[in-house]
Amino acid sequence: MSAAVERRLALFRAARRSPAVSPRPAEPPGKAAAPEAAEGERAAGPGGSAEVSAEVSAEARPGGAAAPVWARPLLLKVLLWAVLLALFAELELGLPYFVLSLLYWMYAGTRGPAERRRGELSAYSVFNPGCAAIAGTLTAEQLERELYYRPAAGR
Repeated sequence: MSAAVERRLALFRAARRSPAVSPRPAEPPGKAAAPEAAEGERAAGPGGSAEVSAEVSAEARPGGAAAPVWARPLLLKVLLWAVLLALFAELELGLPYFVLSLLYWMYAGTRGPAERRRGELSAYSVFNPGCAAIAGTLTAEQLERELYYRPAAGR
């Protein structure tokens, strides 16, 4: 039974690597390597080879080693914000600083349509080519089917 499971798993992986089967848009190189790395680590589990595990871990970290803690930009930004918050709180301007920070984060967190990556779909299907919906979108037909407890069309 174990050989049959491994054979099906090998077929699944081969089909997954085939570009003709995948309807999803191309992902950036950093994101595309992560699922394969996790897949390789699972494959090198009990009874797996250590060579595959070493290859996968080398692929998962393109630079070789992780950046030191003090060189991470997000951490530095958060620490700077906390220090400035403490300074403004000492000047009794902590609340306005906090509110203005929140407004800035909301502004900075929104991207315009020109900043969208190639192949990236919008959450609103009307803005996608051919009105393509992203995975996990609840359609009116699906909602109606679930409300009336009807079986799914393909089952």
